[in-house]
Amino acid sequence: MWIWLVLLYGLLKGFREICKKKALKTSPSIEVLLIYTCVSFLLVVPDFKNALGMETKFYFFIAIKSFVIFLAWIMSFIAIRNLPLSMYGVLDLSRVLFSTLLGVCILNEHMGTLQTFGLILVCAGLMLLKFKPKSDADSNGQYPKNIQKIEKKYSAAIIIVALISCMLNSVSGLLDKILTRYITSSQLQFWYMFFLSLFYLIYAGCMREKISLKRAVKNKWIWLLSIMFVIADRALFIANADPESRVTVMTLIKQAGSVVTILAGKFVFKEKNISHKLICATIIIAGIMLGVL
Repeated sequence: MWIWLVLLYGLLKGFREICKKKALKTSPSIEVLLIYTCVSFLLVVPDFKNALGMETKFYFFIAIKSFVIFLAWIMSFIAIRNLPLSMYGVLDLSRVLFSTLLGVCILNEHMGTLQTFGLILVCAGLMLLKFKPKSDADSNGQYPKNIQKIEKKYSAAIIIVALISCMLNSVSGLLDKILTRYITSSQLQFWYMFFLSLFYLIYAGCMREKISLKRAVKNKWIWLLSIMFVIADRALFIANADPESRVTVMTLIKQAGSVVTILAGKFVFKEKNISHKLICATIIIAGIMLGVL
């Protein structure tokens, strides 16, 4: 059952990336993040009674997890706004590397031969992204100046930001696995959403960000984001509570969402060079399948 719950989380995560890209067309990043998290928190408020009864120390640990996600989401929104969604989807697969290292080093999870070969394929697929397909170049083998400028900008800053976001999300996944050994999924979700909303409120206030509630309310993508977020996280927390679930395998299954974002890049946002990214994704997914075996 935990495998299906994680798969549900992964697919919903992929659709959430589409909603984020759409939402950012009409609202600034912090507005989407603030309203998105606050609406999500309101959706779990009815579960307040089930969230009580934790030891004091767990409030502190959940606050740390929330702060990690607070930073991760700010970085991911920067990446999603500036990168093609299909490219972001492939980069997001790097979570496998970070989570595997954390699972092995912190939780002492075992990696067999297949898992090791799987990791090698994931690394190969990510490295292949650096090579541009010839279809982008002109007859002299040169890339257009606008593409050169974009690539320099991405390679120097945006891609690094996306990878840091992936690393922070992996840390959050590790904390989920540890925390659900001692508290319920209802407790984790309620207080996680509470602290996350609080952090974005403080951030918006300190940075004096202009938030338009009227514009945000009309942005249907924010509402869809909130609903999918609550459902996906509850499924993930329940899966984490299963003693048989493993962080390394769960992270591999989550990457089903990256396939959704890559396909959405082609069919929803009409992005180009999808075939090259699909080849990279196929190599990475082959590594993921080996890791699950």
